Amino acid sequence: MKPDQLPLAMRWPAQQRLETFLAGDNGTALDLVRRAATDAEAPWAFLAGAPASGKTHLLIAACAAASAVGRRAQYLSLRHAAAAPDAIRALGGSDLLALDDLDAIAGDRGAEHALFDLYNRCKVEKCTLIFAASRAPAQIGIGLPDLLSRLSACAQAPLRPLTDEGRREVLRQRAAARGIELDDAALAWLFARSERDLASLAALLDRLDRESLAAKRRVTVPFLRKLLAS
Repeated sequence: MKPDQLPLAMRWPAQQRLETFLAGDNGTALDLVRRAATDAEAPWAFLAGAPASGKTHLLIAACAAASAVGRRAQYLSLRHAAAAPDAIRALGGSDLLALDDLDAIAGDRGAEHALFDLYNRCKVEKCTLIFAASRAPAQIGIGLPDLLSRLSACAQAPLRPLTDEGRREVLRQRAAARGIELDDAALAWLFARSERDLASLAALLDRLDRESLAAKRRVTVPFLRKLLAS
């Protein structure tokens, strides 16, 4: 089965959707990404935010939203891309490209030139680009002036990290999607004793899902106490 024939949930993680992104103060960024994902005439976007602010969630959700309306989509984290210039040059043939972790290639002359060429190629091919990095283009150390100019010309969308209350709501929603009920007492206990970034919370939820199913028990404070003690 070819990638474009795969069910949507198999191509893009089901928990990372525009509908499951808790916007908080980031409503403008969410609207910008939704337009870029579904409208070929929408402006290109550059997301800037600290770790756990939702950049990767939005990029993958954009790919899912694009696929849902029949647009071909690709996602690439430049932090994890081997031989970055070659990986960047290999991209193409899509209607939407989502490029994460641009910080990873800042100062790499070969990778910057490859991204500059890709940018220009996407303009010609009418392919929408969405970028993400920890900070705005001028603050991540891009050395190629022409690339910096083009990245700065994108619609800029700064992202603010969620508050603890926002993270609790995300965890509650993701747990509910798995059939796990997390009441206020269980959430308060977890947040007092675990890392609060979304990646750590997602990993913890995976463990809770497995262990509660195996034990055939509800997720309560006594269950959590026993689980984390082990």
